[in-house]
Amino acid sequence: MAQSEASPPEPISSAQARTAIQAAILARLGEGWDDERSGWLVVYRSDWLVRLNRGSINLDFQCDLLGEVTVTERPANPLQLSGRLVAWMVLGASLLVALTIAYVVGALR
Repeated sequence: MAQSEASPPEPISSAQARTAIQAAILARLGEGWDDERSGWLVVYRSDWLVRLNRGSINLDFQCDLLGEVTVTERPANPLQLSGRLVAWMVLGASLLVALTIAYVVGALR
């Protein structure tokens, strides 16, 4: 009885991981996913992981060392949602300050 030793699996390169993730994104979201009108934002991108966000949905595309891509769909976490609220509040406050300064400068003339 001859024993055959199985060789360990070869890990893929980072370029192959990037290609596998891109193929998984195209299969899941379609051709125009990166169009501005689709609403998907790239939150994080590396060779091995891509996180996309649209509204209150996060999609994580993660590639392991053998080239298998797993897709995880999660709701946006409270920190993301509160960060958006803070950004809108800062924008509104900035607009109010700008209008106040414009009013004061116009009243002085």
